[in-house]
Amino acid sequence: MTDTTTSLKIPKEINHVTETLEKAGYESYLVGGCVRDLLLNKTPKDWDVTTNATPDEIQKLFTKTFYENTYGTVGVVNENTVDETLKVVEVTPYRTEGEYSDKRRPDSVSFSTKIDDDLKRRDFTINALALSVKNGKGNMLIDHFDGKKDLQNKVIRVVGDAHARLSEDALRIMRAIRLSAELSFEIEKNTLEALKKHAPLLEKIARERVRDEFVRIILSDKPMQAIILAHELGILSHIAPELEEGVGIEQPQAHAYDVWNHLLRTLQHAADKKYSLEIRLTALFHDIGKPKTRRFSRETNQYTFYGHEVVGARMTEKILRDLNFPLKIIELVTKLVRWHMFFSDTEAITLSAVRRMINNVGKDHIWDLMNVRICDRIGTGRPKENPYRLRKYKSMIEEALRDPISVGMLKIDGTGIMKVLDITPGPKIGLILNALMEEVLEDPKKNTTMYLKDRALNLSKIDEKDLKKLAAIGKDKKNKAEEAELEEIRKKHGVR
Repeated sequence: MTDTTTSLKIPKEINHVTETLEKAGYESYLVGGCVRDLLLNKTPKDWDVTTNATPDEIQKLFTKTFYENTYGTVGVVNENTVDETLKVVEVTPYRTEGEYSDKRRPDSVSFSTKIDDDLKRRDFTINALALSVKNGKGNMLIDHFDGKKDLQNKVIRVVGDAHARLSEDALRIMRAIRLSAELSFEIEKNTLEALKKHAPLLEKIARERVRDEFVRIILSDKPMQAIILAHELGILSHIAPELEEGVGIEQPQAHAYDVWNHLLRTLQHAADKKYSLEIRLTALFHDIGKPKTRRFSRETNQYTFYGHEVVGARMTEKILRDLNFPLKIIELVTKLVRWHMFFSDTEAITLSAVRRMINNVGKDHIWDLMNVRICDRIGTGRPKENPYRLRKYKSMIEEALRDPISVGMLKIDGTGIMKVLDITPGPKIGLILNALMEEVLEDPKKNTTMYLKDRALNLSKIDEKDLKKLAAIGKDKKNKAEEAELEEIRKKHGVR
């Protein structure tokens, strides 16, 4: 089917590519995900053009290109743009493909002169749309597989025979789940059946390829829905089977859900908050050690999960390593899983314990841990995101992170004073530092090395009795300033 009513604004950089091809006598169409996104009123993250020109013919038409693959795709570089999504446009000849013996890539590729040959080899109908570009606008849509209708009905359907398409390239199994999560589309019945049947083929796919699709699922708006679907279709067992161990594992009364549903709801809240990949992964895996540590306590007449955070951290590291995640992500997520059980009793917790926790996860990630805690709470079924306990934690963390008001803030220390005065260690040094502190609190502009050196010389000459009075005033003023600062922090969080 050809639709001539389409009118979509195309960036000038893309128009330049298609126009250059057509002026040279070749056909050119936008194709794949960028067409799908344009029809959904989304901004494409990348742009693909297909043509009846060969790779050599494509390269001759553009100033800067690169061609480093066996599938005909030429990267056309747009140097005069700051938009990263437009800097490289992939231009690929129409092509047909041979067998997929490795279940991922075709054994051979042949170039074609017909756009129809190119479209029928594509994965899903919503990706098998081709759009011509005239005068910077899309004005003709080629749609041989009712892709536009499936877009309107929010359906994901395989092009042609579902079993043939999925058995060719098993990564399409993951891609179907990912697209359903990213677009909030349903998967058509025959496609669902084929996904379930061919799920074991994922074992033949390189783990980093599976990881990339898994990451996009986790970063989608509806990761919970996608992971449930992956579980129901037998796909999740080829990604992170340890997650499925939580199905039906009931928890104490504080939790409204079993471990499985708790993990998914914790992840979904992280997605709702638009948190980072690391926080989302932690949310998904934070209680993964519970099934292995589950024990029944006769004393409390309920199950316990002591040490699940330690076991869970080891399991998380194994899963992420198996999926070839970058070491930096593995280390952070594992650390956040290990320490997600921090704090329990706000009345018993001390600032020193808070400082130890900050040391365990690092200053840069303590708030990540707090965000995991917030998601964890919502994942239990509790409606309130920021109760008194969490506000108290936040206040204590902020208090522990701040630099306390002390003589250490001065631009001179005890060693500096000894050098200026040419004296040995003694009580007088502390008295001078406290006296200097009083002046700096009164006027922060005085906190310069030059001023403090000169002032220390003057203070050293006054009577010790008067020096003690000045030092006492400074110490008292420091304590009051400290109390006022802490009061402000607690007031900010609404805690005592």
